[in-house]
Amino acid sequence: MKTRIVQIGNSRGIRIPKPLIEEVGLGAEVEITVRNHGLLILPAARARSGWAESFAAMARRGDDALLDGDLQGLTRWDKDEWEWP
Repeated sequence: MKTRIVQIGNSRGIRIPKPLIEEVGLGAEVEITVRNHGLLILPAARARSGWAESFAAMARRGDDALLDGDLQGLTRWDKDEWEWP
């Protein structure tokens, strides 16, 4: 498919047909990189994407224990007085 590069202010852009956008799942934000003398346009990665699966895998492996153990360094104030606002 051929398209034209158009002037957009001081930049340039291309129009991507709706069927192509839907086929690859592009949203409002994309990531563009240069690869093999061309442009690669991918859906933008979502923040924290895949975290739930990673945490579930950690739990299955037993790798989700707290690193600070029993928190021996707590003072009486930490244990008895502290409340979240």
